[in-house]
Amino acid sequence: MTTVRLNSADPVSFDTDALIVGFRSGPEGPRPATGADPLEAAFGGKLAATLSSLGFAGKPGEIAKLPAFGSVAAPLLVAVGLGESADLEGLRRAAGAAVRSLAGTARAALVLPAESADEAEAVALGGLLGAYAFSRYRTGEGQKDPVAELTVLSGAPGEVAARAAVLAESVALVRDLVNTPPSDLWPAKFAEIAEQTGGEAGLSVEVLDDKQLKDGGYGGLIGVGQGSANPPRLVRLSYTHPDADKTLAFVGKGITFDSGGLSLKPSASMDWMKSDMGGAGAVFGALVGIARLGLRVNAIGYLCLAENLPSGTAQRPSDVIHSYSGKTVEVLDTDAEGRLVLMDGIARAAEDNPDAIIDVATLTGAQIVALGWRTAGIMGNDDELRDLVVEAAGAAGEGAWPMPLPEELRKGLDSPIADIANLQPERWGSMLAAGIFLKEFVPDGVRWAHIDMAGPAFNKGEPYGYVPKGGTGAVTRTLIGLAERHASTANK
Repeated sequence: MTTVRLNSADPVSFDTDALIVGFRSGPEGPRPATGADPLEAAFGGKLAATLSSLGFAGKPGEIAKLPAFGSVAAPLLVAVGLGESADLEGLRRAAGAAVRSLAGTARAALVLPAESADEAEAVALGGLLGAYAFSRYRTGEGQKDPVAELTVLSGAPGEVAARAAVLAESVALVRDLVNTPPSDLWPAKFAEIAEQTGGEAGLSVEVLDDKQLKDGGYGGLIGVGQGSANPPRLVRLSYTHPDADKTLAFVGKGITFDSGGLSLKPSASMDWMKSDMGGAGAVFGALVGIARLGLRVNAIGYLCLAENLPSGTAQRPSDVIHSYSGKTVEVLDTDAEGRLVLMDGIARAAEDNPDAIIDVATLTGAQIVALGWRTAGIMGNDDELRDLVVEAAGAAGEGAWPMPLPEELRKGLDSPIADIANLQPERWGSMLAAGIFLKEFVPDGVRWAHIDMAGPAFNKGEPYGYVPKGGTGAVTRTLIGLAERHASTANK
């Protein structure tokens, strides 16, 4: 794991293998960002001009590398563009892009705007997130190790580095889980990891196996998981603070692999379905982070874990299942399985009497159609809570957009033989219809929000900023931010 620290040393004389320097763009070419002026002077006032002659303009995320030739102590200088200006997310992305470009380098120092504690944390966090690599299954010699040691050159308080490290470790935990092949991450294995890692973080962990789920009436989890040789699990994680007066419940969809069941997906849509447990991963990572930060809030997480496979024992389209809440559901499509495990988790979470329930799921392909790969859709039965989720996501630099739950879509979920169907017959508005389905299992008076992050959970394209190819760890920091917002209002 990459380490990070803060140091107020002079960047010109600082001993490191590579010096990452921020540059802003402008009509006259790149210019040094805050903190980088000493380096321009060390290069005889020609650093910006040299970069410009190489075609470097200082655009956001743009990278250029130069040998230092003794002008500074570091042998290599890495210029990273910040654009005309950079907010905290811009700093995170710039730091991540630069650190990613230095794989194979042992040490790097970052000279980016980091005068305030928020700026220093953004630079540290972006660098740590950019240093992530998943190499568990690599056997060749071509794999370069990520930067091992990062130093943010800043006079900000040193504790911000510790907080950045906790956030980055929480995200890395989720990325690792999403990237792990389903042959090595089935429901019971995920539960085992949650018990060990959660316990080490100070969480209380309870696991219900398939027999307990069947006896307890968790028909959604049992129905989705009955086609697999790897039976389902429900994991309850809890963190309590003695001075907290608010309780949040997070519920995560944890389909460790989704074939679609008997409503089989096309093969082109199946190869990345190991990411279908990304919601449960985000809930798990957030609970670990909340505990390690010691936030003044009570937090409960439910990981709804199942493997959705076709077999002679799999649930069939037209089956009716009995949910934990008591409502019956006609299964019209076994590939609309995420909502079936979430309905049980939401109903169980309501029994903890939380101040709010937030569920997180890679729920619908319609989310990607509507909002693309990087923006989650946020729905809920309480506009204030929904908007708070969007606000927390924005502060974390994670794309999110508030969406409605139109009442007229509810009729499409009517079933002639059960209380509700798991799918509406028309495809239009299906992301919203999935949210309306889940709302049916939220008891009256309970504030609830739903995060559909089917696209943001997995990056099928090239890395960008601090985001790698594959598992992204999306929404983990949003959930921690929500916990912090609720902690800030707790009794002192």
